[in-house]
Amino acid sequence: MASIPDLSGLLQHNVEWAEGKLREDPHYFERLSGLQTPDYLWIGCSDSRVPANVITGLAPGEVFVHRNVANLVHPGDLNLLSVLEFAIGVLHVKHVIVCGHYGCGGVHAAVDGNAHGIVDHWLQPIRDVAERYEDELHSCSGDDARHNRLCELNVRAQVQTLARTPIVRATWEAGTPLHLHGWAYGLGDGRIRDLKCTVSGPEGLISRKVAQSGTGSDA
Repeated sequence: MASIPDLSGLLQHNVEWAEGKLREDPHYFERLSGLQTPDYLWIGCSDSRVPANVITGLAPGEVFVHRNVANLVHPGDLNLLSVLEFAIGVLHVKHVIVCGHYGCGGVHAAVDGNAHGIVDHWLQPIRDVAERYEDELHSCSGDDARHNRLCELNVRAQVQTLARTPIVRATWEAGTPLHLHGWAYGLGDGRIRDLKCTVSGPEGLISRKVAQSGTGSDA
């Protein structure tokens, strides 16, 4: 029988962290346990180097988080849609942020030409974006620049997909303010870039015909 890995180090780190928090603020956990009023839903990559709370400087309870490989918005992903519906309908978030990051392994895997298993099906939307913007990507100066631009185009495409979900459309039709944003995080410098593709209503949707031609300002 295989031995059970010892994770006691992680548990001890937790004890030290909790005790440290209580020393700083004796009521920290009491207050936190009764508080979840975030203004933000974060849809980010599963990459362990991109923790939403840490890079935005927000405290627990201030951002609701969903993460998946390459920060994709699949219209049939019931996990994401459940999070989205709960965040909007119950938590009343005002902003949904799709945040990708440069150096994303999922984006690279989508277009490297190799077989990766079931994740290849998940990453299909990125290949669609790469094909749509093939000319622009080929004009980039080098592989790194091409990869970074595809990371940005992927985020912009996911914002548009998000804006087309029935949940978001119904929110706007009800007159409830909701803003969708697209950001990209730099692993090398810790900075977040606003990709200037915010959508705050149906008027922000890019025509599918324009998007498919690759001539629109958004993906």
